[in-house]
Amino acid sequence: MENNALKNKTTALSLSVIRLYRTLNRDRGNEVLARQLLRSATSIGANVREAVYGLSRADFIAKMQIALKETAETEYWIELLRDSDTLPPESCAALLQDCIEIKRILIATLKSCKTIP
Repeated sequence: MENNALKNKTTALSLSVIRLYRTLNRDRGNEVLARQLLRSATSIGANVREAVYGLSRADFIAKMQIALKETAETEYWIELLRDSDTLPPESCAALLQDCIEIKRILIATLKSCKTIP
């Protein structure tokens, strides 16, 4: 089921970012970027989980849209880490691919929710 895939992918992304955060946070200069990345990446899964228990369809859609926005923000922080040479491109590639896959699922879910009467 797609929601299980989304749950699994958001959890896996969060765990990858938590591990990366521990590495990045060893250097005080990376503190802000690392914290922002950690916050946005873990927020994706939290909003997806919260959406499942939404009070209404509109609440479900709103939480999924927040998850989508957090995914885009997570991509931004990963790109900054890559483009500032803080992380090598190959380290960022898998994380960015995970974000793309999560975005695809979120967009498909949102489209189907908005077209069902």
